[in-house]
Amino acid sequence: MKFRALVTGFLRHKRIHCVLAAAASLMFATACVRPSRPVDTQAADRKAIEDDQAQWLADFHSRDVGRIVSHYSDDAVVIETGGPPVKGPQEAKKLYTAAAADPASSLDFAPIDIAIAASGDIGYVRGYFKAINTVPNTGRTAEEKGTYISIYKKQANGTWKVAVDIGSAETPLPPQDAGQ
Repeated sequence: MKFRALVTGFLRHKRIHCVLAAAASLMFATACVRPSRPVDTQAADRKAIEDDQAQWLADFHSRDVGRIVSHYSDDAVVIETGGPPVKGPQEAKKLYTAAAADPASSLDFAPIDIAIAASGDIGYVRGYFKAINTVPNTGRTAEEKGTYISIYKKQANGTWKVAVDIGSAETPLPPQDAGQ
């Protein structure tokens, strides 16, 4: 009996050692693993926004209003000098349709600063623009120069869309002639 009790005690004691050894190994293995650092996507995000700006300018030059407004997020707000805020791509489409139909209309813009938030989900572009449009009721063309800020928001699919677009003219269009 004593032999059997001794063997049983030894085996029970050995199981405890095995469990403790396994637990210690697991703790050691997890302690040696460094937590993964978030991948820095700043350069790629900046490039994506830079590329979007270039494509957006090409879309403005094509006068394709559908492609122009495709750069806006569904909840975008567009604010231009002298006008009320416009919300969403469909309302922005109304804003750009008249300009696209104006044969004298042109727009050029160039980013001078692009930045991405450390969080990686928001970015902005600051730049200059020059627009030429026909002044309503006059038939004359006028040049408008200014600065703009486009705030980009990273979408769930990883693409960037403009959430807020603000243009501020330094040389606003002349007032419409009341008599014409």
